[in-house]
Amino acid sequence: MKIWRWLVSLFVGLVLPVSIMGRFVVEKNSLRVTSPEKIRGTHDSAIGNFGIPQYGGSMAGNVVYPKDNKKGCKEFEDSGISFKSTPGALPTFVLLDRGSCFFALKVWNAQKAGASAVLVADDVEEPLITMDTPEEDGSSAKYVANITIPSALVGKSFGEKLKDAISGGDMVNVNLDWRESVPHPDDRVEYELWSNSNDECGVKCDMLMEFVKDFKGAAQILEKGGYTLFTPHYITWYCPHAFTLSKQCKSQCINHGRYCAPDPEQDFSTGYDGKDVVIENLRQLCVFKVANESGKPWVWWDYVTDFQIRCPMKEKKYNKECADAVIKSLGLNIEKIGKCMGDPDADTDNPVLKEEQDAQIGKGSRGDVTILPTLVVNNRQYRGKLEKGAVLKAVCSGFEETTEPAVCLSTDMETNECLANNGGCWQDKAANITACKDTFRGRVCECPLVDGVQFKGDGYTTCEARGLGRCKINNGGCWHESRNGHAFSACLDNGGVKCQCPTGFKGDGVKNCEDIDECKEKKACQCPDCSCKNTWGSYDCSCSGDLLYMRDHDTCISKTGSQGRSTWAAFWLILLGVVMIAGGAFLVYKYRIRQYMDSEIRAIMAQYMPLDSQAEVPNHVNDQRA
Repeated sequence: MKIWRWLVSLFVGLVLPVSIMGRFVVEKNSLRVTSPEKIRGTHDSAIGNFGIPQYGGSMAGNVVYPKDNKKGCKEFEDSGISFKSTPGALPTFVLLDRGSCFFALKVWNAQKAGASAVLVADDVEEPLITMDTPEEDGSSAKYVANITIPSALVGKSFGEKLKDAISGGDMVNVNLDWRESVPHPDDRVEYELWSNSNDECGVKCDMLMEFVKDFKGAAQILEKGGYTLFTPHYITWYCPHAFTLSKQCKSQCINHGRYCAPDPEQDFSTGYDGKDVVIENLRQLCVFKVANESGKPWVWWDYVTDFQIRCPMKEKKYNKECADAVIKSLGLNIEKIGKCMGDPDADTDNPVLKEEQDAQIGKGSRGDVTILPTLVVNNRQYRGKLEKGAVLKAVCSGFEETTEPAVCLSTDMETNECLANNGGCWQDKAANITACKDTFRGRVCECPLVDGVQFKGDGYTTCEARGLGRCKINNGGCWHESRNGHAFSACLDNGGVKCQCPTGFKGDGVKNCEDIDECKEKKACQCPDCSCKNTWGSYDCSCSGDLLYMRDHDTCISKTGSQGRSTWAAFWLILLGVVMIAGGAFLVYKYRIRQYMDSEIRAIMAQYMPLDSQAEVPNHVNDQRA
């Protein structure tokens, strides 16, 4: 068995240096010293690749440096040391020295003693590195999975400053800030998961499978809602050309050594080969591609979880037949997936896997992908425990403030800061309107948009409704009152913000409008025969006897006289109309008859004598012929 392990190590050692020639980027968070004054300032720290960093948040604490067990390689409880904070005190951040044991073990021992976070001071002057989990073995697996506190590596010189301040009796307070660890440019988060279909690689494979099953629901909600753009990736290596004909490369690679994976059992003589893993990785990539083309990229999560459950290596079901059964159950097109996969025995590049190898090389702010599994959020590598809650926090921290989906604002994810004193923002309790908007990183005070009406102001002390329709929102902040079925408002819905008491009222229009007594102030109903009675918002005016009150002229007139005059006016109007019609008819008649008579007379006279308009007719009676 040892010889096989050595061969696997040799194979990976030969492949990795050749296939990945990029760079490793250390993901950092900000560490700010708030006291003492002499070392106050902001410093970089490297996020540990275990535990749960508070992505999108920050944590303040008091730094302590233990007198004994300074490297944290032994349990602090054995020495009677406790880092638990007393009620009302800041959380305890433990500063430990690098060396002698795994980073994860230092953090685990400090966590058991009550520490809220761990800072590890480097022992050499060098660029910051990422504290990763130890090589898998039974003892480390037991505590790595249980680390829940954040940790970070700090430079040697800065660590010395912290130690000197603590030994000098100063209270050292620092603030760990992860709010800018993930970029948050817009309302969509793009993230990718680099994984492997191998389910026999130990603790990390178990952790990956558990994460995929737990995170599937949240991932599909985010994807279906259009909040995220997820892409799965798989690491592959290629076999150096000089070894393509070797037994190792033939069993671990496809396409003549172009795409390889280590042996799942690290034993070339038994079980599955590395090429079996490469083929299933390729199949899962094609499942995603076909599902994405059909508009349902989230089906990838269903396939991967179902394949893990139905086709495990330990049950000898890790094969094409089982995979095809899963594909059919999800309604995916097997032919398209097969065409996407291509021929694994062909001596040509596979476009899908070639693209994966190219993507492994770091670009921009993202480093090379060399650790499995690796999560990348908005082109930044995630550091910490691959656990649903921790990863969801990292994804949610990638949204622009106020654009986070509801899943990011649940009580399990963050505290709603608008619940306490409305977050210190403006609020209209009567209309149940607030300027406080809860976000994943905290709260913002921003005047709201309600029913198409935009409020304007600083969001903290004032927000006023502007534009048409503002009177619909709490009456535009103006006075209004209803009595006996009558309602009056001081809001003018003309696009402005003015409040003006309506006719019949006086006041500031905002807090009060008092009814004007038109009768008492002699503003109406002042005619001699009028009797005035004040009402809310108006007045009633009646006239004595048979008189009728005309409000526009503030006078009384006789009902009878009014009716008589109206009758005579109608009579004369009708008579005038009849006369005009008769006159018109007479004129038309006279004109037509005259024309007719003239034409008849002219015709009769034309028979007996020539008219002026006719030429004289020659008389031939007396003509003598020669």
